[in-house]
Amino acid sequence: METDIPVANYTYMGRTFTQLALADHSSSAFSDCNSDRSGEFPTTSSQARRLLIACAADNSDDLITHLVTELQSSSIEDQKQAAMEIRLLAKNKPENRLKIAKAGAIKPLISLVSSQDLQLQEYGVTAILNLSLCDDNKDAIASSGAIKPLVRALKTGTPAAKENAACALLRLSQVEENKLAIGRCGAIPPLVSLLESGGLRAKKDASTALYSLCSSVKENKIRAVKAGIMKVLVELMADFSGNMVDKSAYVASVLVSVMEARATLVEEGGIPVLVEMVEVGTQRQKEIAAVILLQVCQDCVIYRTMVAREGAIPPLVALSQNGTNRAKQKAETLIELLRQPRSGNGAAPRTSS
Repeated sequence: METDIPVANYTYMGRTFTQLALADHSSSAFSDCNSDRSGEFPTTSSQARRLLIACAADNSDDLITHLVTELQSSSIEDQKQAAMEIRLLAKNKPENRLKIAKAGAIKPLISLVSSQDLQLQEYGVTAILNLSLCDDNKDAIASSGAIKPLVRALKTGTPAAKENAACALLRLSQVEENKLAIGRCGAIPPLVSLLESGGLRAKKDASTALYSLCSSVKENKIRAVKAGIMKVLVELMADFSGNMVDKSAYVASVLVSVMEARATLVEEGGIPVLVEMVEVGTQRQKEIAAVILLQVCQDCVIYRTMVAREGAIPPLVALSQNGTNRAKQKAETLIELLRQPRSGNGAAPRTSS
């Protein structure tokens, strides 16, 4: 049975707001690291203050200045309240993101990310994530020293802090020069752990961050392999009932450009999984599996033999006839490789222990 929701009115700086103005603030509307997904003000907070923060866009400058001051309060509760409110301002009003950064919020928020209070840390991480959605803020966030605290939160924070830290690092990694710095600060192993053991949303966040960090930085690819990512990716690709086949395959396709990743992929049983993807996967999965298998087989006769013995040629022939243009081209090239004589010096590379 539906009941009428009483409409409460609030006045702030000469403007009147109603409760209904906040009807569309569900965190479920945000995905793919476009904003935080934390609960709306889980601690005590007056309804009037929440509404004013969400709605008072025209008069936000004074409020932002006040909140930045509160971030540096000696009271943890005041800091939490200010961080939550800054987070909401940045989440609901994109134009506020640059205003908040220019008001000096970045460094005090980074201090909160380093807090021993896990809830305060989570609020700091979440606010930093929302500020990082503004491209103009990314350099300032990284240069202010956010990367190391975000990595610590990724390792030791609450589940929400870990997810939001992964998203924030993803956003910062979209600046090319930050990718190496993030890898060197130790982000890769905890991202691999999150990919392995996190919930579905955490797995998606981790895979997206890893894809970005490893896409053009060989050093990060090696770090990911050493952190055990290939075993995790093979398991995710093999789980057709899950929702991670595509994302994990895309991460694998980036990693197998390095020999260590190819060797570990094979050791972890990746070839049968990839052949099955070509055989029964979606069109996208067939294509990306063919791309990965082609890279694996390119310079190794032993791997070609393994792929052929796994029965890859019939589904590859079908893909060469019915796939996308890119899939057809990759499948045809791979078929040619598999049909070449299998004698030669293409020994399987060994991974270092």
